[in-house]
Amino acid sequence: MVGRGLKWMFLLTGTMIGAGYASGREIWQFFGADSVAAIILFSILFTLSSTIILKISIDLRAENYVSVLQRLLGTRLSKFYDTLIILYLLTTTGIMISGGGATLETFELPYWMGVSMMCLLLIVLFIWDLDGLTSANNILTPTLIISLIAILILFQMSSEGGFVFEWGAQTNWPSALTFTALNLLPIVAVLSVIGNKIQHEAEIWIATVGSGLLLGSVSYLYNQSLLVVADDILLYEIPLFSILSSYPTILIFAMTILLFTAIFTTAAANILGLISRFRRLINGPGWLLTILVILPLLPMTIFGFSTLVSFLYPIYGVVNLYLLGAVLLYPFISDNLQQK
Repeated sequence: MVGRGLKWMFLLTGTMIGAGYASGREIWQFFGADSVAAIILFSILFTLSSTIILKISIDLRAENYVSVLQRLLGTRLSKFYDTLIILYLLTTTGIMISGGGATLETFELPYWMGVSMMCLLLIVLFIWDLDGLTSANNILTPTLIISLIAILILFQMSSEGGFVFEWGAQTNWPSALTFTALNLLPIVAVLSVIGNKIQHEAEIWIATVGSGLLLGSVSYLYNQSLLVVADDILLYEIPLFSILSSYPTILIFAMTILLFTAIFTTAAANILGLISRFRRLINGPGWLLTILVILPLLPMTIFGFSTLVSFLYPIYGVVNLYLLGAVLLYPFISDNLQQK
């Protein structure tokens, strides 16, 4: 039971910690100064939203996210958000592929080579479909989180930034809403797929509360560290490297590999959501469907990683606020929705 709960927790966390998050670009885009209260609020909202979505998925024994959206929003609005989720999963998968290329540029590899490697690994992973993704997450996500936390704590200990918290200065708390809303679409897509695999209620709480606490803690550490190097962030495509700039080469090498794996697991989670959505319409093995997803996205990668994140993520964050409201209000209005 605990083992299964941890498996879903790492899947949920791995879905969140992708190119935008693990690189620091997403953290810096939404948080920054005066954001401690925002990060605490995000952790609470993420836990509540994940729990509600997963319980709906279990209740419906959903095979994909469409029935979950219909329960949350009704038939008409669910069609709009169905389209939005498809666009989100497609575009953010393109961002992940682009992030893979940007990450491996640290090794002075051509951008196109990193992009090609990311695509190839995704195709190979989906030979094993969902089992391949959960197995990869069980190994890669804990390793990434432990390494990232260790790096950030060491950085804080060696810098003059410290851990500062003043309630009166917490002016950026509304960003918790848009940040949670931004990440809601892939969470809906992934949790809708695993709902019918939950065997015990304890698995729900381990997965949702555990991932909420974990993401809140890492977000706080990451944001505080980025504030220390705020003047240098613009010099880097990937903000994490501004933190690592004074570290030994071997450590930069290790973190680059881990960052690449974080991008990889999130891209894979996105593809899982897309495959589950269209599986009844398009028959075929997972690896073939992955190719069909990836090919149309390759032209996106010419825009570059940081440009794509800074342009697309705030838009999705605002548009998804209605869905976030629907999720949080669902326990109070669910009877009315089910009668429609």
